[in-house]
Order: sequence, then C-alpha cells, then structure tokens
Amino acid sequence: MSNSTATRPGMKPRPVSPHLQIYRLTPTMLMSGVHRISGAALYFGVILVAWWLVAASTSENAFATANGVMGSWLGLLVLFGFSWSLWVHMLGGLRHLIWDTGRGLEKHTATKHSMATLVGSIVLTVLTWIVILFAGA
Repeated sequence: MSNSTATRPGMKPRPVSPHLQIYRLTPTMLMSGVHRISGAALYFGVILVAWWLVAASTSENAFATANGVMGSWLGLLVLFGFSWSLWVHMLGGLRHLIWDTGRGLEKHTATKHSMATLVGSIVLTVLTWIVILFAGA
C-alpha cells in the first residue's frame, strides 16, 4: 500500500495523512476517540433526561411511561452507558485541564493518565450504580 497519492496523471505524488494503518493504536489515541464519542453520547443522554423531566412535569401517565422505559433492561443499559459517558468525559476533561497547564505531556505520563481515565471511569460508574441500586432508585 502506498503512502502517497497523485492529484493528476503525471504529477508528483502527494503524501497522505497517516492513519491507523501507519500508526499503532496507543492509549492516548484511544482515549482521544473515546472522549469525542462520549461527548456525542452525552447529547443523546441529556435528551433522555429532558424527556424524563418533561414527563414528570406533565402527567402521571407520561411519567409512568418514561419510568417504564427507563426502568426496562434496555433503558437501564442506556442509563449505565450514559453514566459511564459522564464519568469518562469528565475525567478526560480533567486530563486535558492538566495538559493545559503544560504538565503531564511526557509520553509515559500521558499514557498513564489515559489509562487512569479509562479505569477511573469504569470504577466510578460501577460505584455510582452500586449507590443507585442500594438506594432503591
């Protein structure tokens, strides 16, 4: 596979931007993508929260419907994913805040912060759901 492409016949090939076919996936690359995807997922999660709040303020029937959907196995799975998105996006934002100060930019430190973001978000999500389930919500 060539790393360059010609714009027109007879012209000199131009370099193509390297992609995952060239670079090995690193934790910082992975968490960059996860941060972007979790940010997009938060938009959809906020729509669900808004729907639940509107249903709560509308009628008992609407609220029961929203609670039924959110309380189903699929609804709980979506809420679990939403809570993980909240944690991973927040921790990723803190990681970027640290980088904005000029600290933690060394390769080994950035890799450790990336892994800590992933592990921390999983731990915090599980702890959140343990609290939710023990609170009887």
